[in-house]
Amino acid sequence: MQPQPATGTCGIRSAASAQAGTTAAVREIAATLGPGPFQHIIVMYSPAHNAKLVGELFRTSFPDVEISGCSTSGEITPFGMMQGGIVALAFPETGFRVEADVIADVDRSGVEHATQLARKLKSRFGAGQSMRNRVFALLLVDGLSNAEELLIAAVHWAMDDVQLIGGSAGDDLAFRETSLIHKGRTIQHAALLILVESSYPFEVFKTQNFEPTGTKLVVTAADTEKRIVYELNAEPAAQEYAAAIGILPHDLGPFSFASYPLVVRVGGDYYCRSIRNMNQDGSLSFFCAIDEGLVFTVATPHDMVQSTLTTLQRVEKSLGHIDTVLGFDCILRRLDAENRQIRHQLADIYRRFNVVGFHTYGEQFNAMHLNQTLTGIAFGAPRAETGT
Repeated sequence: MQPQPATGTCGIRSAASAQAGTTAAVREIAATLGPGPFQHIIVMYSPAHNAKLVGELFRTSFPDVEISGCSTSGEITPFGMMQGGIVALAFPETGFRVEADVIADVDRSGVEHATQLARKLKSRFGAGQSMRNRVFALLLVDGLSNAEELLIAAVHWAMDDVQLIGGSAGDDLAFRETSLIHKGRTIQHAALLILVESSYPFEVFKTQNFEPTGTKLVVTAADTEKRIVYELNAEPAAQEYAAAIGILPHDLGPFSFASYPLVVRVGGDYYCRSIRNMNQDGSLSFFCAIDEGLVFTVATPHDMVQSTLTTLQRVEKSLGHIDTVLGFDCILRRLDAENRQIRHQLADIYRRFNVVGFHTYGEQFNAMHLNQTLTGIAFGAPRAETGT
């Protein structure tokens, strides 16, 4: 695959490589990005690549640039969706200011640390003035930490008017080990908080494409800390879920979880609480927090292509022009697109709007941790060009 020319009138550049060898892949990306100058590069890499080597090679290729990133369950690149690759998004030295730090031990003491760190990073961008339209936050989280909800609540509370998006790192549905990179070094059991000040217009967005049915499933036995549901409607969880969607329990898998998501109603809207996997004992593990007494509604996806296109067109109209989008797309959306044979149509939309990012184990959107959603931040053309 030939390197694609980096684009973006706001100066953000992106590049990707499908090379199987990590050294060759990073070399290709470095050549495509060019020398910059850059102040921060976000790297999203398949677990097929060694995280430590990815960090070291990027640090060597860009010795004066801060490197952040995470492992994926698929990559969204300038030339389409990919598995097994590496994609990078580089912020230029001018037009943006980027500050990043690590929230360590997210499964233990991370919440208190998250609040302190969010306040510290926010203080670097000035006090007493609104940040909503000039600063946003990115949160990358260990996708196997089971800590996203508490982290997001803590960060969002400390951030106040700073909008937040992000994604949970993946490992291609192996559910063994995810990783993050900070300053070119590998970290685990952690989260990465990145604040970005932009001289260019931007808009944070989300899009989802499911409709609730009349079928309800109540959590009657669960391990909330591990996000495992043992019983639904006082019956074995996998058995009851399978019966609700009309298949046999042994046929359950990622594609059925993607095609029949479970949703909960919050404040008049529905949000996915997606199933991660079925366990040997017939219980179900979830990507999001669960609790006994929680009422699930079985949902069915509707036109993913049209809903995604409509959202990005709305954002484009708001900004006047979309220059680049950093997107966090649930792995279950990709699986559902493959199952319905619309993956290429979805990839065409991503290319049209210059979406780069990765497939996640969960998406962050302001104070919410979501599933089966595309969240992102779209950057517009320079303000002078849009009249702002």
